[in-house]
Amino acid sequence: MAQPPDRNPADPWLHLAATTPARIALGRAGGSLPTREVLRFALAHAQARDAVHADFDSAKLAEMLRDEGLVVAEAASRAADRAAYLRRPDWGRDLSEASRTALTMDGAGGELVVVVADGLSATAVEAHAVPLVRALRPHLDRARIPLTTAVVATGARVALGDAIGQALGARAVLVLIGERPGLSSPDSLGAYLTFDPRPGRMDSERNCVSNIRPEGLPVAAAAFKLAWLTSEAFRRRLTGVALKDESAALRTESENTALPLHG
Repeated sequence: MAQPPDRNPADPWLHLAATTPARIALGRAGGSLPTREVLRFALAHAQARDAVHADFDSAKLAEMLRDEGLVVAEAASRAADRAAYLRRPDWGRDLSEASRTALTMDGAGGELVVVVADGLSATAVEAHAVPLVRALRPHLDRARIPLTTAVVATGARVALGDAIGQALGARAVLVLIGERPGLSSPDSLGAYLTFDPRPGRMDSERNCVSNIRPEGLPVAAAAFKLAWLTSEAFRRRLTGVALKDESAALRTESENTALPLHG
């Protein structure tokens, strides 16, 4: 006897939905999304907005970096508050006069300066910046690249690192900054490396490692990539489109993988 057709066949998309945070195979209730999916979307949207507007505890972050043995300075952009920062991206790329003077007089610096900046997600910076610095330093030590100075920057866009690096006389600047939150990634950290930093540098003159977070690129893998890029940047005296990430060829299961010494 023939079996009746299955009136509730399994959704063939479900096995794909289990492998990605993307919103697929959401189902439907009549002509609309199920209530659970509407609520999940609203929650994700709220988490992304909260990440953008979250308070940035720069003093706490500076203290955590000092505990890592770094000399730490603090700086701010021309964007005096969050509203100004969001309305005027250009202000976020320029140091305030007080910060410019303080950094020039501070005397900190070195070959490589790390800038830890709030960007568009203070949540990401506070969660992942210090662990990334901690994972990065052993690789840099093996490549004989000293990392002694960090600057905690408030109201910052990526290009603020150029002004900070120039003020401190750094050969290169690494900006760790909160990325624009997505609807499944409110805590994504980005890292931007620029050799010979100075105002006016273009984005094509930087190397970017993005989506640093447990559900994206793990901290350990990001640290190895950044150390390789930094070593090559010093060796070749450039960053950007001319410096391609070839670190995967050296990456092994060992955290003690040696990097080339820079010249």
